[in-house]
Amino acid sequence: MKRIMAAGVTAALMASSAMAEEVKLGIIFGFTGPIESLTGPMAAGAELAMKEVSDSGLLLDGATVTSVRGDSTCIDSALATAAAERLVTSDKVNAIVGADCSGVTGAILQNVARANGIVMISPSATSPGLSTAEDDGLFFRTAPSDAREGQVMTDIIMEEGIKSVALTYTNNDYGKGLADSFKTAYEAAGGDVTISISHEDGKADYAAEVATLASAGGDILVVAGYLDQGGRSIVEGALDAGSWDRFVLPGGMIGDNILTIGDDLNGSFGQVAGTDSPGAATFAEVAKAAGFDGSAPFVPESYDAAALILLAMQAAGSSDSTALKDKVFDVANAPGEKIYPGELAKALEILKGGGEIDYVGASAVELIGNGESAGNYRQVVVKDGKFETIGYR
Repeated sequence: MKRIMAAGVTAALMASSAMAEEVKLGIIFGFTGPIESLTGPMAAGAELAMKEVSDSGLLLDGATVTSVRGDSTCIDSALATAAAERLVTSDKVNAIVGADCSGVTGAILQNVARANGIVMISPSATSPGLSTAEDDGLFFRTAPSDAREGQVMTDIIMEEGIKSVALTYTNNDYGKGLADSFKTAYEAAGGDVTISISHEDGKADYAAEVATLASAGGDILVVAGYLDQGGRSIVEGALDAGSWDRFVLPGGMIGDNILTIGDDLNGSFGQVAGTDSPGAATFAEVAKAAGFDGSAPFVPESYDAAALILLAMQAAGSSDSTALKDKVFDVANAPGEKIYPGELAKALEILKGGGEIDYVGASAVELIGNGESAGNYRQVVVKDGKFETIGYR
């Protein structure tokens, strides 16, 4: 009799194990391209949330979570769309963390996510145009819109006493959206934009753009570009020409790679999505233990994007995007028990029992409007060759 019971228990355990689901999350970031130096830590942040949930054994009665990466290139919408299509049709991902840059994010949303009913949560696509994009309730983001960054940047520049600026922006949805937002806010505050011109990424030389900007003048140069390509080259060209010795650096220009320009960058300043919430400090410690920098740009937002997808699955009782999309707001916002980094198992347990959570996470997530973050910014200045945080907004 004991042998029969033991065999029955073993069979039940094997059946349970066999039934455990494998949840796949796509991560589509620009692992090559103009922000490639940022995307490694971003992916590590998202995958840390996946590991935390998978190790808990609490998601959907024991589901494991697997990461599948795809390269958005950040700027090539055709390649990004093809990469996302592979994630959905070949790899069969349940949802997507990403994309990263605004133009490719919009392309994937319209050409892949909507066509296949796949949820996307981007940690870094910030174009204001995404706020009103047709998305069938499938698109969310944990980074704030550039509509807000334009105002924050204006406030910082005006507080510095800077009354005129020259402006250049990368010629895509991100650059144009941020440039328009900033120009409107800055001129409304009494500032003078002496010139606003776009630049293309991937060029070998930016002397013509630097000369055009310099001829217009301005107390400082605002570079709404990317730190690994055109934006960086324009900063270097302006320094070499002696046109400016300080720059305003928005989110796409913030990262350790830009600091290799050297001490000439000292005194430049800017802002990037970030918060001084308790969750941010906790995440920095958790990430350090995992071997990466949890305070790097858009890394907390990446952890939160993956966490929100998985928690919404638990709340929906399903890994199907068509079910979980209706639960993202529920797990992200009040009411419910506040959940911080490292507490995903606790959140899964609460949701399994029918309770409610208010996911605060690493970036103080609060979703508003059409599924975007209300947003916080970390204000930085380059001092002694490093980014120094001087405040939050």
